[in-house]
Amino acid sequence: MSESGIPARKAAIHLLEKVTAEGNLISECMAAGVLDALAPEDRARAQRLATLTLRWLERVDRLLARHLRKAPPDFVRNALRLGTAELIAGGAAHGVVNDVVQIIGRHRRHGALKGLANAVLRKVAQTEPAKWEGLRIPRLPNWLRKPLVRAWGPEAVAGMERAHFAAAPVDLTIPGGAEAWADRLPGVILPSGSLRLNDPGQISALPGYDEGAWWVQDAAATFAVHWLAPKKGETVLDLCAAPGGKTMQIAATGAQVRAVDSSANRLERLRQNLARTGLVANIATGDVFDETGAYDAVLLDAPCSATGTIRRHPDLPFAKDGSEFGALIDLQSAMIDHAWSLVRPGGRLVFCTCSLLPDEGEVQGEEALARLPGATAASCDLPGVDPAWITEEGGLRLRPDYWPELGGMDGFYVLRLNKPA
Repeated sequence: MSESGIPARKAAIHLLEKVTAEGNLISECMAAGVLDALAPEDRARAQRLATLTLRWLERVDRLLARHLRKAPPDFVRNALRLGTAELIAGGAAHGVVNDVVQIIGRHRRHGALKGLANAVLRKVAQTEPAKWEGLRIPRLPNWLRKPLVRAWGPEAVAGMERAHFAAAPVDLTIPGGAEAWADRLPGVILPSGSLRLNDPGQISALPGYDEGAWWVQDAAATFAVHWLAPKKGETVLDLCAAPGGKTMQIAATGAQVRAVDSSANRLERLRQNLARTGLVANIATGDVFDETGAYDAVLLDAPCSATGTIRRHPDLPFAKDGSEFGALIDLQSAMIDHAWSLVRPGGRLVFCTCSLLPDEGEVQGEEALARLPGATAASCDLPGVDPAWITEEGGLRLRPDYWPELGGMDGFYVLRLNKPA
């Protein structure tokens, strides 16, 4: 990392602009190489600072509003947001304020506002940290909050928002069981079998990383493969596989897995993890609808709104507005139909989405059962599953407000469909 904090902070402000003004996701920015010119440490710090600011954005804006007569230009506003978040998080006022003021002062159009930035951030540092805990938990934007309240009720949504604000711990999937690593890593074994780390530090420096003993995967995501129940020697097709956590779960059982995704860049991450863990999979870059053949089991993790992952991706509510979700729902239905055609008689299909919206979960499951010839919903008795999580049509609904005492989980919908022999 550079001696000055300016490169990372300037890059974080740029990410905030890309999200709040242009509607880009941070993951899209990173994939496009927006921060490639930075040193790896600065790149990681920029991403961390932008993510923190977005997670706290409602509270940050409330604090800033007390010191601003009118909204400044987007660049200056995002710089002030970043500085405020850092100050609240305990950053040294001298370094934070000086860096943000310098960044604004060097801006071609807004340099004259450096004095305003200096005054505002110094007032924030002096008066606002003590008021932080008195502010409400940041709420989801109305375009998302309203349909979630209709689906799950205000109390459940408030619980989801608490989980989003608290951020996500790191979950590890460990082939063979987490017990052997619970003493070597500072974590707790979850009811589903994942090992949860609340303060892991640098992931690549942890015991077991270099030898490929585990990989990072939110516990909720593991339920799809647990329910698919692949077995050694079976042929399994993993559709929309990247970044590949579920592919590795399948491969670890000894099943022969083919992993298909349209993104070559995202599949590269899977190749790297397979090499690190010593697992084997047949990886293919391509369109789901071009796949042919017959498999013992098919896993379809369909493209969706990703609204279940906000606790790890707080940029999503600010980058999206829900306008594209209708097209995603139509795509999911078509993918389910095609995936079903690839399941051999007596086989099974697991459909899942990392969405909190019933239209991308429960509704899709109900309609698939009515539409697909011979399809029946399998019963779900997986370790760690509360019977209350089973939906009317036989799916599994996971939400961020579940396991609150353990740190929550991502939102997922999972359904296993069995095909008659």
